[in-house]
Amino acid sequence: MTSKTLESAATSAPDAVMREAALQMDQTLHSMMAKTNMGLSPIAMTLAYMDWAMHLGTSPGQQMLQAQQSLADWHHQLENVSEEKDARFLDATWQQWPYSTLKEGYKAQADHWMRSTQVQGMSDHHRHMVGFFTRQWLDALSPSNWPLSNPEVMRKAVETHGASLQKGLSHYLADLNPAAGGANAQGAAHILESLPPLQFEVGKDVATTPGKVVFRNRLIELIQYTPTTEKVHAEPLLIVPSCIMKYYILDLSPHNSMVRYLVSQGHTVFMISWRNPDATDRDLGMDDYLRLGVMDAMAAVKSQTGQPRLHALGYCLGGTFLSIAAAVLGRKSSKRGRRTEADMPELGSVSLLAAQTDFSEPGELGLFIDDDQLQTLREDMAHKGYLSGKQMAGAFQFLNARDLIWSRSTHRYLLGEEEVGMDMMSWNADLTRLPERMHNEYLNSLFLHDALAKGHYQFQGEGLALMDIKAPMLVVGTVRDHVSPWRSVYKIHLTTDTDTTFILAAGGHNAGIVSEPGHAKRSYQMHHVSPGYTWIEPEAWVKKASLHEGSWWVPMQNWLAKHSGPLVKAHPIPAKSALCDAPGDYVKVRYAD
Repeated sequence: MTSKTLESAATSAPDAVMREAALQMDQTLHSMMAKTNMGLSPIAMTLAYMDWAMHLGTSPGQQMLQAQQSLADWHHQLENVSEEKDARFLDATWQQWPYSTLKEGYKAQADHWMRSTQVQGMSDHHRHMVGFFTRQWLDALSPSNWPLSNPEVMRKAVETHGASLQKGLSHYLADLNPAAGGANAQGAAHILESLPPLQFEVGKDVATTPGKVVFRNRLIELIQYTPTTEKVHAEPLLIVPSCIMKYYILDLSPHNSMVRYLVSQGHTVFMISWRNPDATDRDLGMDDYLRLGVMDAMAAVKSQTGQPRLHALGYCLGGTFLSIAAAVLGRKSSKRGRRTEADMPELGSVSLLAAQTDFSEPGELGLFIDDDQLQTLREDMAHKGYLSGKQMAGAFQFLNARDLIWSRSTHRYLLGEEEVGMDMMSWNADLTRLPERMHNEYLNSLFLHDALAKGHYQFQGEGLALMDIKAPMLVVGTVRDHVSPWRSVYKIHLTTDTDTTFILAAGGHNAGIVSEPGHAKRSYQMHHVSPGYTWIEPEAWVKKASLHEGSWWVPMQNWLAKHSGPLVKAHPIPAKSALCDAPGDYVKVRYAD
């Protein structure tokens, strides 16, 4: 070995150590900055607001027009009393001076600042970011959030001789106390025994539809539900829920369980229950979730029932997974990894509920996805090996902060009101994680580069396209969906060419899907197109689609029945197939983060 080689070897190791130390230093600083900025990248936020400030600062004409409009709005609001529609100010005391002036002044200022965020010349992403976070700050500054400026709070404090404020303080202290199970508790151990019980217990209050776990691997448990009718449709139905949430959003209380409803209509229903991952699962990727999750479940359903065809329904990210699996099955390739096409069933139909396949317009959730935000997430996940449930829950709370944060805080802490128990709120507190690799691949491939809609997505090294889906499709969007905006969901019409029925349901991402028959104030629009259809843009579709009152579950069930085989005699689940009773073991794994 020459002296030059020895010198190079001697210096390479310290260089590697220095690079690793430098990387750790950067990551530590970035983590500290993100924690002080609610987990968001401060660089991304700063760039967005610098873009806004520079364009607004060099646009005196726009400033003048906005000032004039704000002054006109101020006078109009003070001189014209109209029916109050803002839920924060519905109490009659808000119509009395001086609170009426305070309220109208706040609304005028809020309108002014929201208008000021729409400056010409900014990038679209920065404009959306500035508008979104400005609205969050304005919501936080609402006079309804502060005791001295909220007449309803002051009146109740007087009427109860201060008991309402005392009770609100006890609620606040309880939420801060880890032992009491506060949502904001810090430092709680990440084991089930340290967590407070859920308000609605899994397997007792929710997820109670009878069934058996009939298949299990390292990623999923597969539940088969017990038939409740004498005859059932011969072809089974597999439900693929999102791994971002516990599966029982589709099996809540008995009265609003989609699973129970479908079983009662004669469907043989199977449900995937995703394992809640830990740091040891950090290397599980998208291919694993498709192969070990969706495709293993399909093969297990075929093996369990002996039926060569099945119907598949996917919700949220589960629907995205299902669309990819349906495209894989639609291809004529003879082999896929370790199994052949002969092992897999034919798809009789594909139903996608609030599931995006085109991510070019992801709505407000896209505000959290850019290169700087992803760098912050990558560094955090590289340390832990997963994306924590708290981070996901925090992002979803941001999307509806007025109701989920500020309205809740006002009622619970200022008015001293007890929270009304809801199965969906209990489910929402049952946090789930995502593995590091899978989440990175999901955000990079789908959100950032829209690979699925553009035809660049690859499964196990081979490209696929949604155009390969041959089965008839039922696609459902919801009107107020912040997670999967319905216009984005609707874009599947641009990437497929099969028999497609689209339903637009009232409600949001969760409540619009959990829309059982008999639920008040529910409605939906529906329209069907055949292969070879002509594109109808979303606003034109809304004008054309028929409007119906009631639950969209009914036409969904009718559609499934139409595409299913004949009714056959129902049989109990074979005892030899049962690994344990539903809801299984995986759904019960909980973490504090």
